Amino acid sequence: MTPAKKTPAKRTTRKRTPAKSAAPTRRADSAQAQVTRLLSMLPYLRSHPSAKVSEVAALFGVSERQVIRDLQVLWFSGLPGLQMGDYIEVDMEAVEGEGIISVSNADYLARPLRLRTDEAVALIVALRTLASVPGSFERGAVERAITKLENAAGEAAQQAASVQVQVDGDAVADVAATVRGALDAKNRLHLSYWVPARDEATERDVDPMRLVVVDGRLYLEGWCHRAESVRLFRLDRVLDVKELDVAAEVPSEARPRDLDGGLFQPSPDDELVTFELTPAGRWVADYYPYESAEELPGDALRLRLRARDRAWVRRLALRLGSTGRVVAPADLSAEVTAAARDALAGYGG
Repeated sequence: MTPAKKTPAKRTTRKRTPAKSAAPTRRADSAQAQVTRLLSMLPYLRSHPSAKVSEVAALFGVSERQVIRDLQVLWFSGLPGLQMGDYIEVDMEAVEGEGIISVSNADYLARPLRLRTDEAVALIVALRTLASVPGSFERGAVERAITKLENAAGEAAQQAASVQVQVDGDAVADVAATVRGALDAKNRLHLSYWVPARDEATERDVDPMRLVVVDGRLYLEGWCHRAESVRLFRLDRVLDVKELDVAAEVPSEARPRDLDGGLFQPSPDDELVTFELTPAGRWVADYYPYESAEELPGDALRLRLRARDRAWVRRLALRLGSTGRVVAPADLSAEVTAAARDALAGYGG
């Protein structure tokens, strides 16, 4: 969807609904986040005529003010080659105190998406890579998808054969094979596992539950007898793994984690940390879930997020450098300052 060049034209009368006070949001108000959201929001609005602003805001996890800002981007936008009267139209009006959204001139959004040659080849390569990874995937479904894409792409699919992707190396593949064998046999595993936050190797027995891929990396999810809880173990941090001649006994109350929202999912019991970020540091809001975001002068951002590990906060603050700082809690801010001084001292600063 390409924004069209604006020319003087008489706009349809639109009554803008006054936005209510912004609720805490977990999404960053960045251009990338906004475009991603709109690509999902537009088809939803086409299939739900006269949707309420409040309902759309709740569904997409943003404030009502942000929904209105998103929709304002759409006015006089459309596909290349369209005339002025063909661009997307968005009308918002107040009905009994509730903002109602109507979208028109967007019928082409319901058309089936077509893949370009490069997109089809990239998807075939990705699926072939996934099929080669030892894991708990439905290989039949992956193979069927590859076959359909290859048939649709025709000769272009041959380009995918020249691309080779290596996932995490042979060591991880060996670990994954052992884990896969324990999963099939329903046996317990013994892991020597490196914990980077403490820079130490730990020994633990784990009853495996599944292998998952998150952000391109393989993880073992299982019941850890050391922690007496469900844990995720990154396979490239497994120093050694052995399948034991002991049946796995995953407790009935153990449940796989919902990873749709990403690997890092803070708990309400985690410590609340406040960052103040310059424009160059706003990327933090794109990568980590947060409790609230407050705009500051100069396009700066005050971000409140929960952290389970203070060492992680210190590393993030040092990575930000001059583009962000921890302002609360005060003792954590002091820890970050001390860590920065120690780092500078190491360089003779």
